[in-house]
Amino acid sequence: MTAYGIWTISFALIYTLILIIVGNRAKRKATHGDGYFVGGRNFRWWTVAFCITGLFSGSTYISIVELSYLTGVSAVWYGVAETIQVLIIALLIIKPFREKLLTTVSGLIGDRYGRGAKALSGAITAFAFPMWSVATAIAFASGFHVFTGISLSVSIAFTALLLFIYLQAGGMWAIAFTQSMNTIVFTLMFIVGAIAFFINPGISGIQQLAFDRPEMFDFGGAGLQVILVWFGTFLVNVILAQAAFQMALSARTPEEGQKGLIIAQIMSLPFIFFGILFGLSAAVVVPDEGLGLVALPLYLMEVLPAPLVGLFFLGIWACALGWGAPCQFSGATSLGKDTGSAIFPLASPEQLVKYTKWSLLLLTGLMILFGTLRTEQSAWWNVFAWTIRNSATFAPVVAALFWPLVTRSAVIASLATGFVSGLLWYHLGGWEPDQFFLNIHPVWVGMSVNIAVIILVTVLTTLGKWSIQTKGTAVKGFSFLFAGVVLIGINVAYFEPLYEQGLFGLFAFAAVITFFITTLLFVKEKQVSQTYVKKGA
Repeated sequence: MTAYGIWTISFALIYTLILIIVGNRAKRKATHGDGYFVGGRNFRWWTVAFCITGLFSGSTYISIVELSYLTGVSAVWYGVAETIQVLIIALLIIKPFREKLLTTVSGLIGDRYGRGAKALSGAITAFAFPMWSVATAIAFASGFHVFTGISLSVSIAFTALLLFIYLQAGGMWAIAFTQSMNTIVFTLMFIVGAIAFFINPGISGIQQLAFDRPEMFDFGGAGLQVILVWFGTFLVNVILAQAAFQMALSARTPEEGQKGLIIAQIMSLPFIFFGILFGLSAAVVVPDEGLGLVALPLYLMEVLPAPLVGLFFLGIWACALGWGAPCQFSGATSLGKDTGSAIFPLASPEQLVKYTKWSLLLLTGLMILFGTLRTEQSAWWNVFAWTIRNSATFAPVVAALFWPLVTRSAVIASLATGFVSGLLWYHLGGWEPDQFFLNIHPVWVGMSVNIAVIILVTVLTTLGKWSIQTKGTAVKGFSFLFAGVVLIGINVAYFEPLYEQGLFGLFAFAAVITFFITTLLFVKEKQVSQTYVKKGA
């Protein structure tokens, strides 16, 4: 093992040990279910800000470093899409969700549609979260691999086990403390990275890169379809961002949760800037490495002494903790609390906490498995996880909030078919990050099936119980209907250029969304007349 490996592992182990000790002290605040899952809803706005910064900004930073090494400055759009998502959550989502005392998205579905839907949505949601966890774990594991010579798969397993040991501590309170500490470590990482940049390549090196590889400074370099998928998945994720909800809804009031989310987006700006800067720097110094997250430690070894490299990768470990720990915890909450309570409806709050801790072990195993299947492309894992989770839960969540007519059978069918169709479309496309079957991204297919099935099954299983009602919604409803027809017309009239650019699936999904909204506005339960009621009485 090199000196780089010794410093990196030592920093990570000492830091994690400190967090574990504090996490065990946090158990005193997390002895009951509500304290464990949502911190007793007692966070202040700055705690929410630190939590959201560690959650989204750490993950976004890792993805941007990788993407900027491979595709250049176009990686900025990943950060912009994430920022827009969180701002929409802050301004539109937090207050109504707090009124419902939401803990998880799968819990919302289960409360409305029963134990079967709760069990299935909880299991699907839990299945996706280790994919998000492995996305950031790959970054730290890549450094571990480079510094020690241990295989990347084993390095990911080591990272996953560290996460598991840490998460056995104090639930949401432990995560809140960790995210606050991570903010300090992030700052140190940026300082060390800036030192490396000015040593090599410096401003002149970036200027030379622009001359030698001008495509790296093309804001469309990642590909139009991929960039649109980033925006599409983040925007759709607005009502499905379970880990973010769990943190923001732990605040004392909805207003404090909102303020924390907004401040977090201001704090996220350095992550976007330095992510691009460090990725481009690695592209200058280590130009021929196929894996962006392996190139990063190789670059730092070229320009910095071992202690500083170790300190930088402590920041990468903080990113893995900041994103991976809440993801594993939130996924385990869905599996342990939601699926567990669906299977064992008489379980006590203490038993649900126990089920959640068992679920953490299971999700750690899944995280290790996913890491062995694909040990590269961190951003791909993020988008893949969003695809399979959103393809299952999007329509049921919208229905639970806005369409009382929907039946339990429709929700279960929608959950299952959306999940399977997203997976199947990825399989047909060879699981590639930027080449898709029929040039349509799986997220558009999965979510379109998800919506179509919930509409079709609901309409068929409630025949005679609904009618078309336009009173009070005619203008909105016909506007969305017209928009859907226009979108279909555009797809037909401009099929060839849209298909070649990979935009056919996006326009088709947009049409499906407009028809879904039209259905929500027009298809409602029949109103029983007062005359009929009196006669029946």
